[in-house]
Amino acid sequence: MNNLSDRVSYLKGLAEGLKLDTEKNEGKLIEKILEVLADITAEIASIRTDHDDLSSYVEAIDNDLSDLEDTLLGDDDFESEDDEEDEQEDDSVVEYTCPHCGEEMTFEVDSFDFDEDYLCPNCHQPLFPETPDDDEEE
Repeated sequence: MNNLSDRVSYLKGLAEGLKLDTEKNEGKLIEKILEVLADITAEIASIRTDHDDLSSYVEAIDNDLSDLEDTLLGDDDFESEDDEEDEQEDDSVVEYTCPHCGEEMTFEVDSFDFDEDYLCPNCHQPLFPETPDDDEEE
């Protein structure tokens, strides 16, 4: 930031050294431009200070939150109840791909009826066609 402030100060000094006539339009314009540049530089410095303060504050909050997580959940046990429920639900559902059209579907293990002939909702072909080995077993 100092570099920007220094550059604006240099431009102001250069304008003073040129002894611009501030009564003429060009002199007034340059003077006002230099004032605006000085205001912009001051505003940027203020924004940077605020940003640094906020960054420090967010870092402190992050550290506090991390400490709180360690206290409540323990260092090693970070698995939530939702993750455990998802794992249990995955065990009760089976994914299957139709051998005819490749349509993917899922079946709930608990409600699956092995005696029923399931048809693919896409191609309407049997999902579990009987094979010659199945006929010999009966």
